[in-house]
Amino acid sequence: MTSAAEQPDPVDFRYDAELAGRIETKWQQRWQENRTFAAPNPVGDLTEVPRGVRAADLEPVYLMDMFPYPSGKGLHVGHPLGYLAVDVYARFNRMLGKNVMHSLGYDAFGLPAEQYAVQTGQHPRVTTEENIANMRRQLRRLGLGHDDARTFATTDPEFVKWTQWIFLQIFDSWYDPEARDGQGGARPISELVAQFEAGRDTGTGSPWSELDAAAREAVLQQHRLAYISEAPVNWCPGLGTVLANEEVTAEGRSERGNFPVYTRRLKQWNMRITAYADRLADDLDTVEWPAAVKHMQRHWIGRSTGAVLAFDGPDGVPLEVYTTRPDTLFGATSLVLSPEHPLVDAVTAESYAADVPESWRGGAATPAEAVAAYQQRAARLTPVERQESREKSGVFTGTSVTNPATGESMPVFVADYVLMGYGTGAVMGVPAEDQRDWDFARAFGLPYIRTVQPAEGHDEDSAYTGEGAKINSRNAEIDLDGLSVDEAKERMLAWLEGKGLARATTQYRLRDWLFSRQRYWGEPFPIVYDEAGTPIALPADQLPVDLPEVPDFSPRTFDADDLDSEPEPPLGRNADWVNVTLDLGDGPKVYRRETNTMPNWAGSSWYQLRYADPHNDEKLVDPANEAYWLGPDAPGESGGVDLYVGGVEHAVLHLLYARFWHKVLFDLGHVSSFEPFHRLINQGYIQAYAFTDERGAYVPAEEVEERVEGSESTFWYEGKQVSREYGKMGKSLKNMVTPDQMYAEYGADTFRVYEMSMGPLEQSRAWETRAVSGAQRFLQRVWRLVVDEATGASRVTEEPADDATRAVLHRTIAGVREDMEHLRFNTAIAKLIVLTNHLTKVGVAPREVIEPLTVMLAPLAPHLGEEIWELLGHSGTITYVPFPVHDERYLVPDTVTCVVQVKGKVRERLEVAPDIAADELEALALASKGAQRSLNGAGVRKVIVRAPKLVNIVPDA
Repeated sequence: MTSAAEQPDPVDFRYDAELAGRIETKWQQRWQENRTFAAPNPVGDLTEVPRGVRAADLEPVYLMDMFPYPSGKGLHVGHPLGYLAVDVYARFNRMLGKNVMHSLGYDAFGLPAEQYAVQTGQHPRVTTEENIANMRRQLRRLGLGHDDARTFATTDPEFVKWTQWIFLQIFDSWYDPEARDGQGGARPISELVAQFEAGRDTGTGSPWSELDAAAREAVLQQHRLAYISEAPVNWCPGLGTVLANEEVTAEGRSERGNFPVYTRRLKQWNMRITAYADRLADDLDTVEWPAAVKHMQRHWIGRSTGAVLAFDGPDGVPLEVYTTRPDTLFGATSLVLSPEHPLVDAVTAESYAADVPESWRGGAATPAEAVAAYQQRAARLTPVERQESREKSGVFTGTSVTNPATGESMPVFVADYVLMGYGTGAVMGVPAEDQRDWDFARAFGLPYIRTVQPAEGHDEDSAYTGEGAKINSRNAEIDLDGLSVDEAKERMLAWLEGKGLARATTQYRLRDWLFSRQRYWGEPFPIVYDEAGTPIALPADQLPVDLPEVPDFSPRTFDADDLDSEPEPPLGRNADWVNVTLDLGDGPKVYRRETNTMPNWAGSSWYQLRYADPHNDEKLVDPANEAYWLGPDAPGESGGVDLYVGGVEHAVLHLLYARFWHKVLFDLGHVSSFEPFHRLINQGYIQAYAFTDERGAYVPAEEVEERVEGSESTFWYEGKQVSREYGKMGKSLKNMVTPDQMYAEYGADTFRVYEMSMGPLEQSRAWETRAVSGAQRFLQRVWRLVVDEATGASRVTEEPADDATRAVLHRTIAGVREDMEHLRFNTAIAKLIVLTNHLTKVGVAPREVIEPLTVMLAPLAPHLGEEIWELLGHSGTITYVPFPVHDERYLVPDTVTCVVQVKGKVRERLEVAPDIAADELEALALASKGAQRSLNGAGVRKVIVRAPKLVNIVPDA
């Protein structure tokens, strides 16, 4: 007989945050010790796993989260949304008997750690490793089922080695349009050298055999996929570095730091991504991506079909313009060059003719003076400022060309509204059919000639860009009048081609990827230069090239508007590292290392391959492992990661770069998949309310009191009313909630269930800490079905369930399985709540129902699932227990229609059981697609339930 003193404290058996914490840390430790989530590879060091299964016997499922950057701020509750969704889906697929690879690494190079190092003097590696440790702790506590044997950081020397190796593959490759049976692709540069040796034209006027090493390399630089060029780049003096186009905001400022960005001609590394423009656009048809992301990529690539027209410039120099409307040539009255155009100097005359208007001269005595001054002014403007300015400016070069259609003279201007980033960097000004040209012509008194009949009612004081019949478009050789625009395009192009003045062509908005950064905390280039300045690739056995120690981690920065500044990378401060003696085949010589580093996009452009073979030091990835995890399922399919989840903010940058690298590796035979990510889902954002006082200063959101009077709410902080706004979550807005807070107050499983129940994965949703308790109450009800909270004894019976309970169970199994397959976790939870409430209502917990309920719950609340499974008498992990299968006999419909209203309008109709409980009906209604779509992330003020036929949802104002 147990004495009263020995009786267990009833609190010990109540599922609260304290008990949840003990259960969660217990199972997290056990998962780690048992390597529960290890996925076997076909070959290599990861073929053996504790379960004793072989990869060849299992269907592979490769799931990936987008690379996290290990920030010193740690995670807030919005960050894990995608990670949780992928984890739930991974656990579900393991229960389907599949070999699931799911791991997480860290994108650890980047500007924040370097900026912190500049401020504190602490090495970026120290900061980065501390941040990784903190993030790993937070994610482990969340119960994510990652295969820890596959984790890495992009800063690991083993990873850097292969990043540098891939760069060398790209450097030692060229794009051959005839490769892959005429489809085009990368081939080793040695094959191009062989062609030059066999007599291919070098483009220099001299055969290959007569060129010295430097001249030969200059020829190869015109073909290499990674090359050095002096070209217009985005120079950001405030950051002391150049930026890729994708790193410049629409306002022409740096994404990081919001500094102004200017156009400068500098010698930098580039990736010839433009060679892959067509494949990058066309292959989007082979992947399962959101339509919006495909549209953004196609827009960024910017493929358009048109013509390049050649005008005879001074001394026979051809001035080429690209146009999608060759039919408008009859309306062209000027030629306008970008200030950065390489032929500006060549076409600039020595003097102005006497009759040139003063407004064309820019206040200068000669065209050269006017052009030089104008180029300086234009360089101080951002591309956006140049494009958006309604006050068109420019200067006359003193030169004119002849319009081949009209025979009229066309003055050649330099103007900043023309950019080098599209077409040829020169346009023919057609004022009547282009508004920018119209504004420019008005500013300089140029004539307007309409070549398309405007629609009735068109404002005569503006350009017309619509459809219409051709007018004013004929000469002695060609007549376009009366034709449609499409007909006229075709006929005009044929006429110009016949005269040798034009060629049909396709142009792209996409520019080559600027790959240099004047940074310390990035991958060094595996390149050295000889005494002639020729870039030479280091042999693979000398990789990785490690970062040297430097006294100062920062590049030299300048005043934000110091346009004359020059990049000064921090790596250049270590002379012993920069100047190195090497034997590269012709005896020891002194070489100079490249002092720029790669951008932080380098590591994330191939990391999907590293997960597949993380410890391979001999190959980038073993072909057997790559084919197993990423290979196409059938000929013609793209292959790639089965599911990739991350934010839409990476729609262009990371995703475009990763696709380019992967395609080069495919062309060279290193991988069997030609796309890195087959299916993509962009998770929504978790947003939160923030509050400001009368000064506009943010106040702590958790200390704000809501007061409700009738249908109106007001918000108060320290006795004063404050204003509420809705948006992102973060420290600066004082509305940040961390996972650590949730673990302490509710436990990880409650946090997981709440985030997954908030709405469809792709939609943004509002965070409400007070609503988390609803998820906790659900898990507490599940716990109480199994455990007597007073004694800790099992409440599960071996008695068979009644038919009504079996019907609810099998409807739940069928519904939850379908929801899990389609990542509809919020509706899966709603169905599990219905089953749990039914069992609570009938007051019994038959094993035949509790066990499948536990298995279905385990992907969402894995710690609780494991604990209950053990309490039910099972010795092994629940992770690989087969997912329940429903019995069709119990799916006979017996329902009524429930109308779901939001703000009094019908948004959904649900088929539900006639005796459904009010709370069960509320859960289903809130999770329904129609309600979620109508709420669009807004919070819920009140829910009115009239079971079983009506639910009215009142959102927050």
